[in-house]
Amino acid sequence: MGDNKSAQQPDVNEQIKVRMEKLKNLQDAGKDPFQITKYDVTHHTDEIRAIYEAHEKELLGDRPAVNTEGLGEQQAREAVTADYNERRAIMDASPINVSFAGRMMFKRVMGKASFCNIADLKGRMQAYISRDAIGEEAYADFKKSDIGDIFGIKGFIFRTKTGEISVHAEEITLLSKSLQVLPEKFHGITDTDMRYRQRYVDLIMNPEVKETFVKRSKIIKEIRKFLDGRDFMEVETPTLVSNAGGAAARPFETHYNALDEDVKLRISLELYLKRLIVGGLERVYEIGRVYRNEGVDTRHNPEFTLMELYQAYTDYEGMMELTESMFRHLAETVCGTTKITYNGTEIDLGKPFRRLTMNDAIKEYAGVDFDTIKTDEEAKALAKERGIEFEERHTKGDIINLFFEEYCEENLIQPTFIMDHPLAISPLTKKKPSDPEKVERFELFINTWEMCNAYSELNDPIDQRERFAQQDKNAENGDEEAQHTDEDFLNALAVGMPPTGGIGYGIDRLVMLLTDSPAIRDVLLFPTMKSIDK
Repeated sequence: MGDNKSAQQPDVNEQIKVRMEKLKNLQDAGKDPFQITKYDVTHHTDEIRAIYEAHEKELLGDRPAVNTEGLGEQQAREAVTADYNERRAIMDASPINVSFAGRMMFKRVMGKASFCNIADLKGRMQAYISRDAIGEEAYADFKKSDIGDIFGIKGFIFRTKTGEISVHAEEITLLSKSLQVLPEKFHGITDTDMRYRQRYVDLIMNPEVKETFVKRSKIIKEIRKFLDGRDFMEVETPTLVSNAGGAAARPFETHYNALDEDVKLRISLELYLKRLIVGGLERVYEIGRVYRNEGVDTRHNPEFTLMELYQAYTDYEGMMELTESMFRHLAETVCGTTKITYNGTEIDLGKPFRRLTMNDAIKEYAGVDFDTIKTDEEAKALAKERGIEFEERHTKGDIINLFFEEYCEENLIQPTFIMDHPLAISPLTKKKPSDPEKVERFELFINTWEMCNAYSELNDPIDQRERFAQQDKNAENGDEEAQHTDEDFLNALAVGMPPTGGIGYGIDRLVMLLTDSPAIRDVLLFPTMKSIDK
């Protein structure tokens, strides 16, 4: 089996050797492509198509299609050829000259003329390369070129007999010699690991992958545009921190040599952004990388992009309105519709999002009413009864959260705001005045995923100190994700923070949803991978 395969596919090392020789021959002949520093590109492939179609409309718009009715096969062929030649003559009399560049993905040599396909950022374009047009020497060089080489092509646009818009090359320039062999196919499960490790090859071979990342860029651009329209100001805050707070997660630790201090990589953006609200900036947001020392799965990567925003003088209701409006705006501008499809399921971002308290969700999906359960002991007994694992240190609030994760999340496909979480799992959130066991918080769930997390921010420094103390105690009891008292943040709160609404969005998950991507690695250009030699 192996022998047969190698007979069909020449040895890659052999092919690389041949390419190296070709490069040496070019260099010896004074044609080293790597000495070229720039190339004047006038159009991308999509623009070439568009301008030619417009030009055709202008020059040939009224011309009827050729009529071959009643003609014999030979006569019909002649009539079609004559019509094509007439059209060509009209178009070629006022040619559109273009210059484009990209990677050669296909080549067919046919004696004195050849076709090749060139891929650039916007797509692929066929080029017609003839010996008569570019000269004998250049044509001989082109015949020796390889798939993967990067060319600049100057010429005029025409439509081939088969109807494909192409560029008739008048001058071609080898801009970079590809010394590595591109894979025949880069699809398929067996190659996914390689696709993530060598994303550059993935982008070359799979146009739909490139499209996902173009879309990702557009999503972030539209988020900025939306927030700009609401007078938010974009800011940047430290990545290296002495106290990694603002979320329940284990931080990465590193050492700062100049100060001889251990520092951590941030796990959220929250505590610095709130300091800016204290400072009077009123509406701030940051889109930035955060780092959590946790496992990798289809929805988690240890470094990911988070957006957090804080708005003074509003609460979590204000954040719900903002979130719903922003998600709708993104669907309309990026996907062109508020009805999107994820893995075959239609999700409607156009309808008002459902609102449900966490306790009501548990009542609906698990048949348990935690509003009637008063003590931690009762909650734990209920968890035992339902086979839900918990730790000794857990309180009723933690048990509620465990019930929610077990029974509710899998049912939340359409956009749903889950509100009013237990105090125990929300150390930075304002209590509900009507029920001090709960806080003014919501998470938006779509497609069973938590898409964002929002609060009416806690701005009482005394209450905040008590909550931090509880977190410190949790850490002592073995909770590796507990937060720690942050004295400078408490000092900022003591200076005075207005009532504020805040929210955090996982950008990667949002991109997964809007691009119908199955795993977070599909929306990260360079996901975290285990080293090959490990």
